[in-house]
Amino acid sequence: MTAAADDLPTGALVGRLERLPKWLNLVPMVAQWIWLSLRHRGITLPSCANPALTAGGLVGEGKMEYLALMGPHARAATANTTSVDIVGPGSCAEVEAAMALKGLRFPVAVKPDLGWCGFGVRRIDDPDALAHYVAAYPCGERLVLQEWLGAQGEAGLFYLRWPGAASGELIGVLLRHFPRVVGDGVHSVAQLMATDLRARRLGRDGASEPCCDVQRIPACGEVVRIASVSSTRVGGGYEDGTPHITAELMQAVDAIARDMGDFHAGRFDVKYENLAALQAGRFRIIEVNGAGSEAVHAWDPRFGLRQAYGIVFAKQRRLFAIGSEMRRRGHRPVGWWVLLRHWLHHRALIRRYPPSN
Repeated sequence: MTAAADDLPTGALVGRLERLPKWLNLVPMVAQWIWLSLRHRGITLPSCANPALTAGGLVGEGKMEYLALMGPHARAATANTTSVDIVGPGSCAEVEAAMALKGLRFPVAVKPDLGWCGFGVRRIDDPDALAHYVAAYPCGERLVLQEWLGAQGEAGLFYLRWPGAASGELIGVLLRHFPRVVGDGVHSVAQLMATDLRARRLGRDGASEPCCDVQRIPACGEVVRIASVSSTRVGGGYEDGTPHITAELMQAVDAIARDMGDFHAGRFDVKYENLAALQAGRFRIIEVNGAGSEAVHAWDPRFGLRQAYGIVFAKQRRLFAIGSEMRRRGHRPVGWWVLLRHWLHHRALIRRYPPSN
């Protein structure tokens, strides 16, 4: 199975876990979390897993926190990135200065430092578009700017390392498929989106907009990417790529994670040229997530509910076990009220961000 855009499963494929309402989807996960909390004596215990991050990366941490942990090896594998604290529309000059200092040129990817699920992520192609984005961005929040990587392949690499162990392991690989429609030579992109089970999600989400000309009529068989982000929120698809794990890929990820100090649990989101390159350990990191990163490869449409929840439950069990061991080594989990405060702030912010594309 390749990762080229035109070789991916069709947008009509929606797995059983994905079909569930979000609240119902979470019920079994929350129930297991509570049970593990009782067993290990700590509802926020996973916040110990990565002690150098805000709440261990469960919620409330910024993307730049992960870059601050990286040594030279990990940074070399990461896309060129910088950040600016936005104080108002006049911050655009500071943003352009930061880009120049970092050697960034258009197009660039802009994203909130405190983000989630692709909210606020945009491809920016010129200074005018950047000025409009900055003018709409919440004051007092940090904005991340990153080189735009043209590689079509995107994956999430789920990593765990037992505290004190010489090496860790990949427990799963998620292959992300970008939202797209396939032309028939008759209908416009907008019409094709309206009849596609996945693609029409983008039209319903006021926080996102298409990244292409929706009035254009694509040729028969032409694949049109309609969003820069690949979240299922806007019609992207998730595929379990765990069977493609190789020793070379595992070694590459482990070397990066070990160059990040006490980083024991998380997900590396990467871009890659093709599946062979990924398996050989050739990729570029676009961001890292901590203990709160979901095992979303379980959303592969091929999985039934039993298989999907089995993947999620296994990840949560191991996360609590790592947190328990880190507590034994002297690290303290954050209080539940601290976690709640981070979550409420996070949820309030995401709808204030400019639309993603």
